[in-house]
Amino acid sequence: MGKFLIFSLLWWIVGNPFIAILILLVVLYLLDRRFLGLSPSLTKPLRRRSRIAKLRQQLLLNSNDIAAKHELARALLERKSYRDARSTLESMGDAMTDSAEYWDDLGTALLHTGEAERGAEAIEQALSINPRVKYGQPYLRLAKLHGDQGRSQEAIRYLEAFRDIHSSSSEAYYKLGLLYLGLERKAEAKQAFDEAVLIYQSLPRYKKRQERRWALLSKLRKLQS
Repeated sequence: MGKFLIFSLLWWIVGNPFIAILILLVVLYLLDRRFLGLSPSLTKPLRRRSRIAKLRQQLLLNSNDIAAKHELARALLERKSYRDARSTLESMGDAMTDSAEYWDDLGTALLHTGEAERGAEAIEQALSINPRVKYGQPYLRLAKLHGDQGRSQEAIRYLEAFRDIHSSSSEAYYKLGLLYLGLERKAEAKQAFDEAVLIYQSLPRYKKRQERRWALLSKLRKLQS
């Protein structure tokens, strides 16, 4: 009702219903980005594309810049350009073999380019270097891999390892709940979604914005499951 009144007011002001709808959508989008974060960012892909271009230019000037290569690979992973990310990571040779984040990045790229076994081995290598790397996200990757392949007990083992880390991320517990749903473990899924909401409620104000989306999605999943 409130949105209809706002729309009517905008229509009266601008004199065109299509422009009024456009203005209303823009306002709703800006409010969502400011307070909820459910809508995807329209500027993030553009910023990422610009960053990728700059990093590639930087590597043309210095092909041995390992830090730039790793940053480029991460940006490519975010863009889901997994083959390019894999090629970039593999070109780094032995320079990052002691980095848990490197092995997890490489494993992620391998998983998405048809090398599931090698990908799992790389992620296991990451966890052997640092069991808490990326706040336990590698455990979720391995759990999903085994769950998709029908190895539910292995998937559960990784899920339990993740829980042992006691991550303070609502996003992580939301994803954990999704994995439990995929394994038809609804009670554990509900518990994970509850944990996501509880974690969000305990966060300081400055952290709540980035976690609000996952808390809301967890609430929605609880209603559906």
